[in-house]
Amino acid sequence: MKELSVLIVDDEPLARRRLMRMLETIQGFRKIGEAGDVRQAYERAAELSPDIMLLDIQMPGGSGFDVLEQLGTNVPVVIFVTAFDHHALRAFDACAVDYVTKPIEPSRLHSALVRARLAVEARSSVEHVEELQETIAALRQALRKDEPRNTDLWIKHHGDSIRLPLEKINWIEAERDYVRIHTSDRHFLHHESLASMERRLDISEFIRIHRSAIVRRSCIAKLKQAPFSALIAVLADGSEIRVGRTYSKTVRVFTGA
Repeated sequence: MKELSVLIVDDEPLARRRLMRMLETIQGFRKIGEAGDVRQAYERAAELSPDIMLLDIQMPGGSGFDVLEQLGTNVPVVIFVTAFDHHALRAFDACAVDYVTKPIEPSRLHSALVRARLAVEARSSVEHVEELQETIAALRQALRKDEPRNTDLWIKHHGDSIRLPLEKINWIEAERDYVRIHTSDRHFLHHESLASMERRLDISEFIRIHRSAIVRRSCIAKLKQAPFSALIAVLADGSEIRVGRTYSKTVRVFTGA
């Protein structure tokens, strides 16, 4: 079995040492380096090119998100190390390669590393980067769940500024630097990214089902099986939207499918 290299990133020295000790007991993995902040993490990852990174989310002077964004496309398979509780993690469980919660149990770390090995062996770099971007978006959304939300959206339409209540939005799709906002009877092309739009929305009312689509939960009428185990979300108005592979578990849990 090929030995995979692991970079440990955590701002707490005790936490790093605990991870190192556990890693030494798991066959097929070896520590290649460690880092205690965002700058060190970026430098070590760029220098050492680890197969897997155990990455803390909350660190002084930045976050694990910042490390991933700085690395761009040169991203190893990531296991998030987090103090988030299980309920918050459910919002992005389908997106993550895996995560371990503090205090870390050796058996949980072992299962996460097994999943990471499968990801290293099976994924192309393009697929991994796309899934990681989706993971970051979902994590940020989980962190923002308690922030106050705007109830209206101002958009430009034929030169006029129109106030669109968020409650009227059925679903939103990305179109390059724009989003197309669908209501029950019309749609609007709005100059804003889907990630930015996502920050306006209440995750109890909307669900991201694809990296290019966000849907109001109450508008999903059914799920339809598509070729190659893919899923299609069918909305009440008949619209059909493909469910991204990394979002399928979250959608199935929500719908009970």
